[in-house]
Amino acid sequence: MANNDRSHACCTVPQAVAKGYTEKGKYIKIDGMQTYVTGPSSATTGLLFVYDIFGFSPQAKQGADILAYTDPSHEYLVFVPDFLRGQPANHDLFPPDTEEKRQKMKELFEGPANISKTAEIIPATIREIAEQAPQVKKWGAVGFCWGGKVVVLASQDGTPFSAAAEAHPARVAAEDARGIEIPICVLASKDEDPADVKAFGEALTGKKYFETFEDQKHGWMGAR
Repeated sequence: MANNDRSHACCTVPQAVAKGYTEKGKYIKIDGMQTYVTGPSSATTGLLFVYDIFGFSPQAKQGADILAYTDPSHEYLVFVPDFLRGQPANHDLFPPDTEEKRQKMKELFEGPANISKTAEIIPATIREIAEQAPQVKKWGAVGFCWGGKVVVLASQDGTPFSAAAEAHPARVAAEDARGIEIPICVLASKDEDPADVKAFGEALTGKKYFETFEDQKHGWMGAR
């Protein structure tokens, strides 16, 4: 599937609204991007959190906080760069059922949401984070929908990550498994194409964990 093809599940599942959450982290600048950082400063394991197409949603920041503080046996410092640079998708664009909406989506994916270009800058992003957080010695990554595709592309040859995960992934393609040697976890919803998810899993040669949540909609761990 082409990098800028739209995900059917992403385009058809309605928004959920989260209210009243108080974020636990702070903001710093990384490579010119506003970046949400959460977790204990003593952590030596870092997680790069790549949000979905809706950017800095309250759900994304809450999810980052959960990853940072829920596991008492491991400390994680979680970084959420604003890869979309303040230009996330608007929920009003979904579903893209008019020519105007489709054109705006096309411009988004050719511009700030270009998946390949986002994946390409991740090694430099990690290097800059490491300058500000030298105590972090090991890296993992997690991505959601659009961010899942970014993480998969950034997990191929030469990746800075020791492990990666994606939830309700968008644009699942077996050819993306080529070059992935690190352990990877895929948590799918009932809305992803099961044949695509299965083919991707079968193409992976390293350690992997796959689970489909048949009672959950696409985006249940993100801004939906």
